[in-house]
Amino acid sequence: MTSATATLAELFADTPEELRWQALSHSSWVDRRTDSYGRLAFVGDSVLGLSVATLLFEEHPDADIGELTKILNQAVSGRACAEVGRELELPEMLSERAPDEGDGLPVETLLASERTLASVCEAVIGACYMEHGYERTSVAVVECFAEEIEQATRERLDFKSELQERLARDGETVQYEVASEAGPPHDRRFEIRATVGDDELGVGSGRSKKEAEQAAAQRALDKLRA
Repeated sequence: MTSATATLAELFADTPEELRWQALSHSSWVDRRTDSYGRLAFVGDSVLGLSVATLLFEEHPDADIGELTKILNQAVSGRACAEVGRELELPEMLSERAPDEGDGLPVETLLASERTLASVCEAVIGACYMEHGYERTSVAVVECFAEEIEQATRERLDFKSELQERLARDGETVQYEVASEAGPPHDRRFEIRATVGDDELGVGSGRSKKEAEQAAAQRALDKLRA
């Protein structure tokens, strides 16, 4: 038996063969589509999201919903899940699980898809949850995704770069201008306007111009996503 603080790999290794088999099975490898990894990935995606969201809520009490959402989306993205999947050696496991040549989708094609590898990673989480419960699985998931969470947290305030990258696709450039500033020198507040040409995309405020620019960029992104 594994310990109460087992890693995700250890939990999966201690999961019944039937669940392990399902988590590593593409729909073309089984007689019934429901016996493939899809259903487990559906559950695993929710377990992963709740585990990371709870951690972020507890560790970042000053972060607003926009910041928390940005960190979460990056930390549990398809790219992040695929990367964790490689660390868990899921490509090797899938290769071992693959049927004989000619029976279903070739494993090489499967492994070339980041989306598929991410889904298998979620299915592994789902299998662990079904066997070991939420608490143990959640602890293991947070530990396994720690590097992805840390990276996303470091980058959470870089809304300016994200906005510029988005605008660059259309050949546009954002400009930031001070709309107003007020308050004594020790408690100055700045209001910054983010514009593209004559169009105002967002307005943000902060105790420094840099902070206000980030806030304006965030508001602009919210507007573009709406």
